[in-house]
Amino acid sequence: MSLLALGLLPALVSGQPYDVLIRGARVVDGTGAPWFRADVAITGERIAAVGRLDGAQAKRVVEARGLVLAPGFIDIHSHALAGLRRHPDAENLVRQGVTTVLEGQDGSSPLPLRAALEEMDRLRPAVNIGFFAGHGTIRRQVMGAEMRAPSAAEMQRMKSLLRDAMSDGAFGLSTGLFYVPGNYARTEEVIELARTAAALGGMHISHIRDETAGVLASVAETIRIGEEAGLPTQVTHHKIIGKANWGRSRETLKLIEEARRRGVDVTLDAYPYTASSTGTAALFPQWSLAGGAAALKERLAAPESRAKIRAEIVRRILEDRGGGDPANVVLASCGFDRSLAGKSLADLARARGLEPTAGNAADIAIEIQVRGGCSAVYHAISEEDVERVLACRWTMVASDGGVAAPGEGAPHPRNYGAFARVLGRYVRERGLLRLEEAVWKMTGLPAQRLGLWNRGLIRPGLQADLVLFDPERVRDRATFDNPHQYAEGVEAVWVNGVETMAGGQPAGNRGGRALRGPAARR
Repeated sequence: MSLLALGLLPALVSGQPYDVLIRGARVVDGTGAPWFRADVAITGERIAAVGRLDGAQAKRVVEARGLVLAPGFIDIHSHALAGLRRHPDAENLVRQGVTTVLEGQDGSSPLPLRAALEEMDRLRPAVNIGFFAGHGTIRRQVMGAEMRAPSAAEMQRMKSLLRDAMSDGAFGLSTGLFYVPGNYARTEEVIELARTAAALGGMHISHIRDETAGVLASVAETIRIGEEAGLPTQVTHHKIIGKANWGRSRETLKLIEEARRRGVDVTLDAYPYTASSTGTAALFPQWSLAGGAAALKERLAAPESRAKIRAEIVRRILEDRGGGDPANVVLASCGFDRSLAGKSLADLARARGLEPTAGNAADIAIEIQVRGGCSAVYHAISEEDVERVLACRWTMVASDGGVAAPGEGAPHPRNYGAFARVLGRYVRERGLLRLEEAVWKMTGLPAQRLGLWNRGLIRPGLQADLVLFDPERVRDRATFDNPHQYAEGVEAVWVNGVETMAGGQPAGNRGGRALRGPAARR
């Protein structure tokens, strides 16, 4: 095979012009190495050449004039699927420079996976999308929401579903050990399933069992899963929730460092905000959710169990997700009443003429959950822990967000700004990370983790997923009070060689595709 066929020589050897020539960029190539000045050419869907391309011709020339050219950003923890179906242009992602998202997180994924991948093939969204296979989804299909260990036959059925998902194209196993029904699984169950993923080249990514007082044991559990199952393992959206636990990132990161020293392939990812976002069910004890909504209503109808549930919600408001104040729990979206978006539990209590106490907030939370639940934003994380986790050498950047619809609800600003916020706040303003290091955390590191060997770096022959941005201007604009604001400072984006943004505006083109993992059979 010739060097040209391998993509190691410029396409101009054949006398044909490039499709795109980006001149004079500050290339940050995704390896963490210092930036360098270069021209970068695209032919078709691949990077054709990198270097001094004086005299080269192209159908389209982009003058970078000192802007930074980086690999497209890879969001290793995303919930983009539902939004992509409605808004395949994914403007809130593309404006941040995101070109690839990984779905199927927190133990929840489409099943069977093949149908979702084929749907994305047909849709061809603005960003690439891959999937993990969700342990919780698999468990629910086999066992429902029962709080018990699986039988031998049920375990075999779960393994079979996981093997099918891996063959369809999953990149590995995701667990949501905080959520129902994943919370009902013992560690040994997850290890056994993780061994199935390991045999097919997959990784394990986990919303750990507890991000509050039990965070150390939960990180240790994730490490154990990787160590005993023999596969890469990842603590996803790592955070420390609750004032009493602030500062414990020192201990969790020490656990990860020690595990890596002894040969455990463990990493983590994080988003750059001091609030989390999940459903109002997160305020409820997991045992109360066993059996589904009808079973919860029965427990709430019984005075003794209702009192226990209410007491635990009060505790969670005061000691962990509520950050000690019902005002810290802000509803993001409620299907049964859109007017509740943006209101806190404290606001709702006052609207009823009640004091905004944790007890009154708990009663309102119970009412909300009985009506179907809402998504919410929880302000209970310290900036010091955010910075310590982001600075860790093993941390990737992720959003834990999705494709937002402008004007709908009051979502977490991470949907609009996570990647731009790292570049603007934590690189330019705070100096926490070098530019090259931050880009590596968004590109080369997650690509390596996922085995996306044809993405995540700027090299001839690799897929042309690229972002051109102004390092002095890139920033997030979305806030908790006004989340529907696009990031700024990204000038151009290419996805598989398709110009998705140009001149700082969407170009009206979509170049994304469904990505399949190591065991995929087409």
